[in-house]
Order: sequence, then structure tokens, then C-alpha cells
Amino acid sequence: MATSRTARSTTLALATAVAALTVTALPFQALAAPNGSRAALPAVTARSETPALHDDEAGGDADADDPAIWRNAADPDRSLVIATAKQGGLRVYDLDAREVQSVPAPAAPGPDHAPGRFNNVDLVHGLRLPSGRADLAVTSDRGGDRLRFHRIDANRAGGPLTDVTDPSAPPVFSSSQEEIDDQRTAYGLATWTDKSSGRSYALVSRRERTSVALLEITPGADGKVGYRKIRTIDLPADFRLPNGASWSPCGEPGELPQVEGMVVDPANGMLYAGQEDVGIWRMRADLTGTPKLVDKVREYGVPGTYDEGTEECVAGADPGFGGTRLTADVEGLTLLTEADGDGHLLASSQGDDTFAAYDRELSDGNEYEGGFRVTAASAALDGSEECDGAAALAAPLGRKYPNGLLVVQDGHDAPGDAERPSTNFKFVDLGEVKEAIED
Repeated sequence: MATSRTARSTTLALATAVAALTVTALPFQALAAPNGSRAALPAVTARSETPALHDDEAGGDADADDPAIWRNAADPDRSLVIATAKQGGLRVYDLDAREVQSVPAPAAPGPDHAPGRFNNVDLVHGLRLPSGRADLAVTSDRGGDRLRFHRIDANRAGGPLTDVTDPSAPPVFSSSQEEIDDQRTAYGLATWTDKSSGRSYALVSRRERTSVALLEITPGADGKVGYRKIRTIDLPADFRLPNGASWSPCGEPGELPQVEGMVVDPANGMLYAGQEDVGIWRMRADLTGTPKLVDKVREYGVPGTYDEGTEECVAGADPGFGGTRLTADVEGLTLLTEADGDGHLLASSQGDDTFAAYDRELSDGNEYEGGFRVTAASAALDGSEECDGAAALAAPLGRKYPNGLLVVQDGHDAPGDAERPSTNFKFVDLGEVKEAIED
């Protein structure tokens, strides 16, 4: 079962039609995952890695979490990876995995309040601003319960990112600073531009709750960028098992099974959301219609008891209702897209340090198509363990990555100081990933 680092959640009222379906209107048949046994998965290795981040005072409380890949269309060799470091803010890396900019998270508004904590990041391309169209990095600030926006300009002196966040942007979920300090705040993030309207949105999940909110991104006349909430949906926190029992994932008292990893398929406007101890949901990115659970974690249905002493869950007997591809937590979700419309949804199976690949074609029911591990390339360049976030871009990125790039977080960077928590990001040739999936 998942430990206390995995949060659970539920709040924010749903629209009546959606609320009616969140727990009771999803029959088990819709949740079924294919049976199968664990098999040895092919391995890929990283070509490079970013400098280690350290989640301690000396390291600026920096903890690698989630990456996004920005392609410089004018000069692909100068493309960038933009990544969150939680309380350490944002880091920007070149294709050699060298840091080119560090952007601090906002300071706490007062001595008793939470500081900024950047959790997830995604990109919006070509947003219309008064100065012209621009690409933006959009970040969920878990500490402040807000979205933050940074304009990307590869030629800007001092670094490519400029903060253009509207200072009046409201909290995403909280109604007061006291609520923000409880940290049931903006967590997972995915962006989406609606082809029919040209409007851009952010899908944001809530820490320790099952809520996902749809926010429209709103540029202002002054060049600042804000947002307005359109609607919110709550995914289930309790599930009916085939034996008639009711099950909910184990967690700390008061926590519900949260969502973090999310991605929107631009071809069809479908949102994939990883509910960490449950599985991967598919739903319309406008949060209308009925969500469908397309795969489950192995621990689905396993009863657990929370131990206050160890702050962990003690698992009971496995009734055998879980999936076969994902081990909790299901984390970073990203798309490997192909020019012909084919491609894969990639998911981090954090509990066993693997990645699962699903067909992104709806007509194939998001069928599982393979998996892989990111393993050590040498004694100095390790693989990825307990991966939180991942980003793939299937486009030529200059001489370094002509086949595209996969960036994955490594929750235990090695070799390193055993006394200091060390995390970073690994850069993997996407061509090798495609070959591994097809094996």
C-alpha cells in the first residue's frame, strides 16, 4: 500500500449531473483491467542527467518533481527543459542537462504562512498577449494555491523565463489564507487548448482531495496572465468491489485518494488523470461526461490499516481485483505522439520503478502495449527510481535528440551523499523508448 506521502482527497461541490456519477454510476465492468503476469521489461538508459537537487536547508529545500519540454522552433538545438523543484522553485536546463536559470518560488506572505512550492508544470503555446503571441510555462504553486505563469524567451538576457502572473490571481481551491496553510491546494496540472475555440485552459487537481478543476487562462491588457474557474469534478473516493464490499485506499486520517499526474491528448481533447492509489482515468478535458477508469493499480481493492506509529499503511490480504501493469503510486503521465496520429500514453509506475505504455487511440480502448525501465548507464549515471513526473516530446531536438526526448524525474539520484535527499531529472533518447515499447 502507499505510504503517507500519497495524499487522498475530496471537496468542492460538483455540478449536479457529475456529482451523481462520481461514486455510484461507475460499474465494475467499466473498471476492469486486462489480466496478465509481471514480465521482465526492456531497459533504456539516460544520456545525461541534471545536477542533483537537495531537499534540505543547504540545498534550498529543492526537490525535483515534474518536467516539461519546450522546443525552440527557430533553433531546436537550443530547446529547453523546464522543471519544478517544489520549494526550490523552477529550474531551466539546456539539452546537455545544464542549468541555465533558477526561478525562486514566492516567499511566504507572512511568518506563519506556507511559502510557494512549485509542484507541476506544463506549457501553453502561442497565447495571445498584448505584445504578441507567446509560449508560457504554467506551474501549480501548491504553497500558495495558485497558478504561476512564466513567459518563455530563449534570447532574453538573464534567462528565458519571465514571471507574467497576474498578482490578483485568486487561490484555486481555498477561500482563505488559513485554508491555504492547510495545504489542500493546487497540485497536479495539465494544460489544454480547445481547437474549436482557441481558448487555453489548465486542469488542476487538489492535494489530499479527489477534485479536478478546469480553469480558463485569461491574458490581461497589461500583459499579465490570470485565470477563472469554469467547473470542478470530484472523482470517487470509495469503490464497490466485485464481491460487494466497499473499498477505499488507505491513507492518513482525513486524506482521500488524490490525483497528480495528468495530460491532455490534443487530438481528441481527452484528459488522462492518475489517481495515485487507484489507477488512470480518462475523461473529457472540459470535465463533462462520465470518467472511465482505463487501468488500475495492482493494489486496487487491497484493504489497509493506517498505523499512527509508523505513519504508514499495513496491507491486508489481496483479493485479486487490481490491475497488472501499475504499482502504486501511478504518477507522471505524458504523451508520445506520432505524426500519423498514433502514439502512446506513458505512465510512471512509481512503486516498481517502471513505465507503462498505452495506445492513445480511443478506438483501441487505450490498450496496454508494453513498458520499460530507465536503468543505470554507468556507475556515474544512474536510472530513475520512484519517478514522480515525466515529459515526452516526439519532435526533432537538434543534433542531441533527433528522435525526440523523454525526461523523467529520479527520486533517488545516485551516487550521492547518503545523508542528503538527492533528486534530479534524466534525459532519455525517445527513439530508444519507442524501440523498447515495440519489443
